[in-house]
Amino acid sequence: MFTGIIEEVGQVVRISDTKSNRRIAVSCSRVAQDLKQGDSIAVSGVCLTAVETTSSGFSADLAAETWRVTSFSRLKKDALVNLELPMRADGRFGGHVVQGHVDGIGRFVALEKIRGAEDFQLRIDIPSELARYVISKGSLSIEGISLTVAKIEDLTVTAAIIPHTARMTNLPSLKTGDPVNLEVDMIAKYVEKMMNKDPGKTSITLERLVREGF
Repeated sequence: MFTGIIEEVGQVVRISDTKSNRRIAVSCSRVAQDLKQGDSIAVSGVCLTAVETTSSGFSADLAAETWRVTSFSRLKKDALVNLELPMRADGRFGGHVVQGHVDGIGRFVALEKIRGAEDFQLRIDIPSELARYVISKGSLSIEGISLTVAKIEDLTVTAAIIPHTARMTNLPSLKTGDPVNLEVDMIAKYVEKMMNKDPGKTSITLERLVREGF
């Protein structure tokens, strides 16, 4: 389990084809010190298994499905990726529950500085099938980053980004139209499943349950 608090921005060293899948090699410094072969690591919001580790990075295999349904298809050598190790049992819960299971692909629109402030405004377009899980003031993982939705208009989501988040993530490296990994709040999906078992017995809405912190 992850929390969406990025620990380090890594850099793609290479993406190579193996017999049955692809392998990604990432250079990093701080995260590599705590990573062992077989450990899980979230790479831009995707939970991967480190198959090789060194003091300066790691490699992980990418199944064909992972390549197809994530933003990894845009990655090339030198691309920046967000890294997070799993939450420790005695750690603090700084973000929200992030599993590293991508629910869909959004499209980066812009990261713009707010006039008269140091903060930024991030805008992304999300797929229509995920819109029902995204509400104002709710949680959304974008490229593995735990963010709070400031506004949603049609299928465009806006989130406020503080300077620290901009510095510590790959957001400034993205270009308009780039695919981004999205993971919606897990609680919303569980609530939806429970409501659909017998929808006639409740009038409370999914949006209200998520908003009130079910």
